[in-house]
Amino acid sequence: MLYIGVDLGTSAVKLLLMDGEGKILNIVSKEYPLYFPHPGWSEQSPEDWFTQVMAGIGELLADADKSQVAGISFGGQMHGLVILDEEDQVIRPAILWNDGRTTKETDYLNNVIGKEKLSEYTANIAFTGFTAPKLLWVKENEPENFARIKKIMLPKDYIAYKLSGVHCTDVSDASGMLLFDVKNRCWSKEMCEICGVKEEQLAKVYESYEAVGTVLPDIAKELGIPTTCKVVAGAGDNAAAAVGTGTVGDGNCNISLGTSGTIFISSEKFGVDKFNALHSFAHADGHFHLMGCMLSAASCNKWWMDEIIGTKDYADEQKAITKLGENHVYFLPYLMGERSPINDPLARGTFIGLTMDSTRADMTQAVLEGVAFALRDSFEVAKALGIQIERTKICGGGAKSPLWKKMIANILNVKVDVIESEEGPALGGAMLAAVACGEFASVTDAADKIVKIVDTVEPDPELVAKYEARYQQFKEIYPACKELFRKIQ
Repeated sequence: MLYIGVDLGTSAVKLLLMDGEGKILNIVSKEYPLYFPHPGWSEQSPEDWFTQVMAGIGELLADADKSQVAGISFGGQMHGLVILDEEDQVIRPAILWNDGRTTKETDYLNNVIGKEKLSEYTANIAFTGFTAPKLLWVKENEPENFARIKKIMLPKDYIAYKLSGVHCTDVSDASGMLLFDVKNRCWSKEMCEICGVKEEQLAKVYESYEAVGTVLPDIAKELGIPTTCKVVAGAGDNAAAAVGTGTVGDGNCNISLGTSGTIFISSEKFGVDKFNALHSFAHADGHFHLMGCMLSAASCNKWWMDEIIGTKDYADEQKAITKLGENHVYFLPYLMGERSPINDPLARGTFIGLTMDSTRADMTQAVLEGVAFALRDSFEVAKALGIQIERTKICGGGAKSPLWKKMIANILNVKVDVIESEEGPALGGAMLAAVACGEFASVTDAADKIVKIVDTVEPDPELVAKYEARYQQFKEIYPACKELFRKIQ
């Protein structure tokens, strides 16, 4: 049988076709626009997502036996607010994960409602990107739209609804809304009350590997696939990427270098760090995970290369970087503010340490190192919880860079395992579909049979020592700039 994984990203949707043995047969990517109506705002049209998903599936299956398509599932950008009216029409553009408009609402939740209560209700505190603050923003600033809300959805769940007709979500994606009781895997009545929403306005919650229904007859006809094809709940992009990299079970780690950057630690037990610097979410394997999320990771390199230097040859640009651990230029990668662990939407990207002999290569190196240093900030929180991590898997666009992987191995002082397929969320989605269709006994079983490690980047003790000294300097830059960021807004 065949399985489709849909990775609904911020700049494009990636679609992957996998057979029952885990072999990837085809991959298609389709882009859509991103809108910035005000500085710090970030929106997209859900209709654009669906149009490109349908076009992408058509291309994906062009040379396949469509009668063999048994399931479709998802990985998707998290936290985005999609609101539908009573006729299931989109009320306004989706407010995305990297939108920073909700500073006021986030402060209200954290400081008036209180972080302790939020953590008690949801296992997390409020961040500007989370869904609950967005709902409060719409309630305050667009009351006419808030009054029309019949259903509150997340990005990938809108696609699942359009394919199946079912208003659904999964435990991992729901965890990032600040409306979900993570420990008990259900909606939080207290948070619904705080945000002025009714539980029936929220989607039904499924485990990531559960089928929510089958494709609608008209969709099946348009795509040429069977009406028995299951639509499976799927997972938030980071949990789906974790499945795709085999980061399931207890104590495994994955680093994702996508538009955003994450450090993801799977756990069989529920746990919360006392400062809520890391997110505590339900995992797609039926258990839990801790996650540190930085808002700009590979997107920092893309910005530097595309907008500032003006080149698309990323690999060639990195050839000039030869002296690791010796760069005197530093970069704070906070181009969209920052989430974990500093939780500061007003933080900004910053170069520091430039001199007359600083080169283009030094600045490129600083961008790559800055992302790795910021990932280590979250890594240090996990270590403070007593979690010992000696190795990590890696995925995302940035994982294609051998240099970046070497930096991460030495800055974090861990072994970095490179897997055969770096398709992350799209592969994870296809694997979840296969589990739902009975191809594998469990998510762990699928990961054990499909995910293969093909290389390991080992840390070099001499380089680790050099980067340790650099990291201690990097740690002092943000606290020194914090108040300045507030003054320059």
